[in-house]
Amino acid sequence: MLIRNGILFMDDRFVTGEEVRVHNGQVREVGHHLEAGLYETIADVQGDYILPGFVDVHIHAFRGHDTMQGADAVRQMRQDLFQEGVAAFCPTTMSASVEDTCHAIEGIRSVMREPSQNGARILGAHLEAPFLQTDKAGAQRKEFFLDPDIQAFNALTGGSDEGICLMTMAPEKPGAEALIRELTGRGIVISVGHTSADAPTVHAAGDWGANHVTHTFNAQTPMHHRKPGVPGAALTDPRFYCEMICDGIHLDADIVRLIALCKGGDRHAVAITDAMEAAGMPDGTYQLGGQAVFVREGEARLADGTLAGSVLLMRKALENLIHRFGIDPVQAVQMCTANPADSIGEKTAGRLIPGSPAPLTRWSVDWHYKGILF
Repeated sequence: MLIRNGILFMDDRFVTGEEVRVHNGQVREVGHHLEAGLYETIADVQGDYILPGFVDVHIHAFRGHDTMQGADAVRQMRQDLFQEGVAAFCPTTMSASVEDTCHAIEGIRSVMREPSQNGARILGAHLEAPFLQTDKAGAQRKEFFLDPDIQAFNALTGGSDEGICLMTMAPEKPGAEALIRELTGRGIVISVGHTSADAPTVHAAGDWGANHVTHTFNAQTPMHHRKPGVPGAALTDPRFYCEMICDGIHLDADIVRLIALCKGGDRHAVAITDAMEAAGMPDGTYQLGGQAVFVREGEARLADGTLAGSVLLMRKALENLIHRFGIDPVQAVQMCTANPADSIGEKTAGRLIPGSPAPLTRWSVDWHYKGILF
């Protein structure tokens, strides 16, 4: 497909006069006056915005299929997410037994070994457990929590780092420093989350190699004017990328704006969905980590009222950032595409460059979603 007459998001800005060719599931060429190939489809988008596909580095499940279910579920997730404009993602685990976690990780690995032209690219697993703090468990099951330890990590992963991209950890737990130093030295990104850490401990975790914060403000110490907690440290420490769930439920509008003010200009604000299996589905009763989740009017909660992930779509996150929270479109697009990719060291997804994965997304000039191009 050759896409013409669009406003393309490239190099952190909107440009006109460029055309983009997409073929076999990825961007092949970007330039001026590209010639259409024999039988190639030409898409004249008539001045609409054309964006790179979304990158979601924190998503548990989608449309009834959960990462913890193994390869078939992850395979279906990548097909369904592609149709929603997601070009790349990190299937995310929940706290579970060692055996169930190993099963989930091996499922992710097996699907990563099977490239798909019409499926979102899998960038690696995000292990959101088990090295978490019990008093900040959120919807994670505390009975499976462990202290950080390299032997415990190797047991979860079968002794191999293959396919492991990102890991959430509470840095105040015994053994955290040693494990953070070890894993970051092996190229695994460490995210501070589900934690009772104070601000000095977060800065120390940055010294040890952590550079990411899991769903900022949620399931962590709050920000107080004399005890800035995890958010205060993360928002002021330039080393940290800050995830945020922009569904209007997990974060107040002013908090989204605060993250954007602190991190947007430095490309360190990262929109995520933290989606569970009800995403893309109607209200009802669903599962997350073996627990019943009740979804009503867009809110996913356990029986005790605890938020249990979200039902957010990345395209809705972008619409919310622009229309609901008043974020500048350049920053909003960055937060949903290049920033998440950068946060895990990914250099092709989330961009309009040769080799970037499809699909691309199309938006009206007043920022309403119009579908995918691939």
